[in-house]
Amino acid sequence: MQIWGNVLCLPSVNLILKMRIITLKSEMSHWRQGLSSQSSVGFVPTMGALHHGHLSLVSQALMDNDLAVISIFVNPTQFNNSADLEVYPRTFEADNSLLETLPHDRIVLFTPRAEDLYDGPPLSKRWEFGSIARVMEGEFRDGHFDGVGTVLQLLFEAVSPSKSYFGEKDYQQLLIVKSLADQLGNTNEIIGCPIYREVSGLAMSSRNQRLSEQQKVQATLLYQIMKYIKEHLNTMSWAELKSWAELQFEKDKDWQLEYLTLADSQTLEKKDDYSKDKPLRIFIAAHLGTVRLIDNMAVN
Repeated sequence: MQIWGNVLCLPSVNLILKMRIITLKSEMSHWRQGLSSQSSVGFVPTMGALHHGHLSLVSQALMDNDLAVISIFVNPTQFNNSADLEVYPRTFEADNSLLETLPHDRIVLFTPRAEDLYDGPPLSKRWEFGSIARVMEGEFRDGHFDGVGTVLQLLFEAVSPSKSYFGEKDYQQLLIVKSLADQLGNTNEIIGCPIYREVSGLAMSSRNQRLSEQQKVQATLLYQIMKYIKEHLNTMSWAELKSWAELQFEKDKDWQLEYLTLADSQTLEKKDDYSKDKPLRIFIAAHLGTVRLIDNMAVN
């Protein structure tokens, strides 16, 4: 679990100044072009409903760069479920207040509209991300990574970041973004940052805002299962551990397990046994009531 501590204890300066907010893609490009060629910009793309995990990314961007841009844009093309798009939390005022707890004179907030960012109706390009896009999230969320790739290309073009920051909670997406950056051939360095967790172990996520207090307690099951598996991979087979985990979900009718996978950390190739010599991660996705939750954990 990450410790909040020093990550966010940055001195706030010139608090009287207002954080700059840009809504138009052209204005963002104009602002970026007006900076000195020596100025570095860290970029944190989000869909809003910000939490302390997002702030840790922005703080890292500020530590590594002269300025930070954070975007808030609920991207319609990466939702394969229209109902999920409709209920996705939108909390701009709270997000703005949270960002102002950081040195916001060095932060630019980018809040584009869909028709401006996409230059018309939001439509996805088709991307070839290879096998990493065909498993887990790619298997259960058709078109999701095409939408992610398309919107990030547009955001990268507008912001022209020196470095971009993504949390490892969406680990598969992190690998997709690295592939995207390679395909685009730009100098934007993709930085993966550790998962930020509640004291309970629950991975911080915007979707957690849709959970009741009781459900937040129930949601710690994902972390507990992954922790148990990690601790017993040396003594139990993956088949035994997976059967045990499936039984834990069957005990609570509020849960519906979607997938539980042991995979190579670099290729996402599924593994049926544990090896100390290979970088492996546990990946899990499940529905708690109407809320879909994902998480992952490195095991070596």
